[in-house]
Amino acid sequence: MWQTRGMCRNITTLRGLEPGATPEEIEAAARQYVRKVSGVQKPTDRTTEPFERAVAIIAAATRDLLTDLPPRRQPPTTEPPLRRLASR
Repeated sequence: MWQTRGMCRNITTLRGLEPGATPEEIEAAARQYVRKVSGVQKPTDRTTEPFERAVAIIAAATRDLLTDLPPRRQPPTTEPPLRRLASR
């Protein structure tokens, strides 16, 4: 049985952002997810191709998911890191 203990602390909710999640924010979330599940922080010559392929697949799936889900009633409680950096 699956238990949800919360999302990785480095991945923020993208659904419900105003304005909507940018391609850069979606890719950053996908990249962080792949880093977390693979244990690869800095791809090497041997890991770059599968790492980048996984990022592209997950980013595409995330775009599809965000497009297909109904609107959120309330915005997320935190901003993605790229927005936090831009507002400084």
